[in-house]
Amino acid sequence: MKILVFGHSVIDKINYGKAEIIKPGGIFYTTAALAGIADPGDDIYVCTTIDKVNEKLFSPAFKRVKPNYISYTANIPTVKLNIYDNKEREEKYENVSGNLQFNINDLNRFDGIMINMITGFDLTLAQLKEIRKNYNGIIYFDVHTFSRGLDGEMKRNFRRIADFNEWAKCVDIIQGNELEVKTISSKTVEEEIVCELISYGVKQLIVTKGNKGAKVYFSKNKFLSSEKIPALDLKPVNKVGCGDVFGAVYFYNYIRNKNLIEALTLANIAAGTSTTYTDTNDYLNLKADVFARYNKA
Repeated sequence: MKILVFGHSVIDKINYGKAEIIKPGGIFYTTAALAGIADPGDDIYVCTTIDKVNEKLFSPAFKRVKPNYISYTANIPTVKLNIYDNKEREEKYENVSGNLQFNINDLNRFDGIMINMITGFDLTLAQLKEIRKNYNGIIYFDVHTFSRGLDGEMKRNFRRIADFNEWAKCVDIIQGNELEVKTISSKTVEEEIVCELISYGVKQLIVTKGNKGAKVYFSKNKFLSSEKIPALDLKPVNKVGCGDVFGAVYFYNYIRNKNLIEALTLANIAAGTSTTYTDTNDYLNLKADVFARYNKA
């Protein structure tokens, strides 16, 4: 298979009850998960920007994918993340990149396109409409930081996304956590939100729920249906990138065999497994770790 991914690369400065840790962030986790779960004959292409200073931080993931659409910029964004056990994390940016620039011909050679709105400025609506116009396959859209505005102090706070219906009309699968999903509609009940999205042509809404697992909504025989799966019973040491890993593994497995339940199960295992990783090189073992747990289930 061939998969194309869009999303900004960022540097994460993580504060979680101890000294600040600096790690590659943003599209790194989506890329690492796709490279880790993919079969040897698959090709993963990533459209992103990196800078020379931090390039080595991203090499564990980026050296395993096709570099055709990875370009250089002077400085990539830096995000200060304050992580908590009992509430949503806080984000503050030190730099914000403009939208990604690209000229990619023949989009239909890709089996799937995944868009992860890492900064919320990764693609413009005009770019997304152009991708949809020229692509017939499945487009996966992770709401991510698109759900957060940017204030004068460079802090990212949740707010309603203006005209999200126009974005929704261009994609097939939408992912967000429980708070992110509430920013894409004026409605507050998940079932009502997904019914609205389906009216725009969206096929699935995936809601990640942290230690409560994940749920996917979809239309079946013209009726709203859903599947839910509980989180793994693990003691997390890492709370960054789990949603990105979930989305990457779900999308890869769903476009491979269209088995929604299997894709959901594998994605849930992968996200849980990633919470036990302390080093970026741990993602090299993702496939073996995921299927070891999957085969025991």
